[in-house]
Amino acid sequence: MNLTAIAIVALVCWAIVELVNGPKGKKKEQKNTEQVNTINDLEREVAALRDRIETLEKIVTDEKYDLNRQFNDLEKDKVA
Repeated sequence: MNLTAIAIVALVCWAIVELVNGPKGKKKEQKNTEQVNTINDLEREVAALRDRIETLEKIVTDEKYDLNRQFNDLEKDKVA
């Protein structure tokens, strides 16, 4: 679960860096408003993803979640 979250955040950060730096070998050009808007959108998305990851971690580490999962596993064993 945590590795997936880290991978998602890493990919989004990589995309932001690529947008900021632009293609290799070209001189840095002045950012236009579209690029700035894209960067801002990506930063907001990263923040939202972090919030969602925190929520998922809280759910998964909750004792009730583990207990329910164990009950579900027992029910599956009865059916099989």
